[in-house]
Amino acid sequence: MRTFGYGEFMMNKVVDSAAAAVADIPDGASLAVGGFGLVGIPDVLIRALLRQGAGRLEIVSNNLGTDDRGLGLLLAAHRVRRAVSSYVGNNREFARQYLAGELEVELTPQGTLAERLRAGGAGIPAFFTPAGVGTPVADGGLPLRYDGAGRVAETSAPKEHREFGGRTYVLEHGIVTDFAFVHAHLGDRYGNLYFRGAARNFNPDAATAGRITVAQVEHLVEPGAIPPEDVHTPGVYVDRVVVVGPRPTGIENRTVSDV
Repeated sequence: MRTFGYGEFMMNKVVDSAAAAVADIPDGASLAVGGFGLVGIPDVLIRALLRQGAGRLEIVSNNLGTDDRGLGLLLAAHRVRRAVSSYVGNNREFARQYLAGELEVELTPQGTLAERLRAGGAGIPAFFTPAGVGTPVADGGLPLRYDGAGRVAETSAPKEHREFGGRTYVLEHGIVTDFAFVHAHLGDRYGNLYFRGAARNFNPDAATAGRITVAQVEHLVEPGAIPPEDVHTPGVYVDRVVVVGPRPTGIENRTVSDV
């Protein structure tokens, strides 16, 4: 959990460019990334990191984009060493690297992943949940890494179980990463963020989990323009703000008719 002083909270966090915002991310860094599928992904920051060149990254995100968009770009460039995710569909390169032993993958139930990020940002080291009890998620044995010949090289370890009120729960650990990337519809120079519609998915949780959080925002507004009840992530969690303008989601299919 991070601590902040009053002066740090009030500082102007706007950075001139995405390149400048990601310039200090080193090889081997861990990175929490918001978004769900292609909705609400910090695509400009991802492309900036691709150009910057950092590799051997550990990515914590619901999924790794598609073969040609989002985190799939970093994956295709072989810049990801390990992924903590809940969904591996729609990305053939993700599956290929995993089965070929080129990528370590920790599969985590979707709700558990969101809560692990939220807990890490709140300073909660671990928590018990019923999700995964009675499955390899809790009992161990999930393939973390293959050997390239179709054999499992490393598996997940069993997790601690406890009973509360006659029900069994499994221990999960909070996640804190070196950096976090998020996408917001509105942001101000203090770092207060508003996520629009379905983009309010993993973004608020990822924003709190990063030791250094970088937010790309479509529109920069004056402090106070976002009503307090609409501030989804307070600026105390955000370190850098990059203005990127409106971004397409890349998931719409336009159908036209001659009639």
